[in-house]
Amino acid sequence: MTVLTACAVAGAGAGPAAAVGGPLLPHPGPEGLVWVEEQIGDGGVASGGAWAGLPTVLTVACVGGGDVRVTMQSQESEVAALSVDCPAGTAGVGSVTMGAGVVRSGSFTIGVDASSEEIRWSLTVTQPE
Repeated sequence: MTVLTACAVAGAGAGPAAAVGGPLLPHPGPEGLVWVEEQIGDGGVASGGAWAGLPTVLTVACVGGGDVRVTMQSQESEVAALSVDCPAGTAGVGSVTMGAGVVRSGSFTIGVDASSEEIRWSLTVTQPE
């Protein structure tokens, strides 16, 4: 499986989250398709390399007071949506797991709509084998 590098674009079962001063989510390792280490306010990701034969896990962490609304599209169809509360003092984490075949092979996009431009967030997309 080929893993492509994702680009963070400004403006466009929960896992562990680190303390507020450090990275909100750790690097996802070899199962990772995307890791946005940190972004502030609205944003998103476009990537490729998804494989339809594996489940896909989208995890989002945030902090700063308010919330983020996250949507994921695969081949122009929405495949996931979640909202994550972003407390002021600790990181909130949300995750959604999609079964094999939900995310189709090839490219996908994720949009993040933050309720405040002060919210700091991170996300990962993994395909565990």
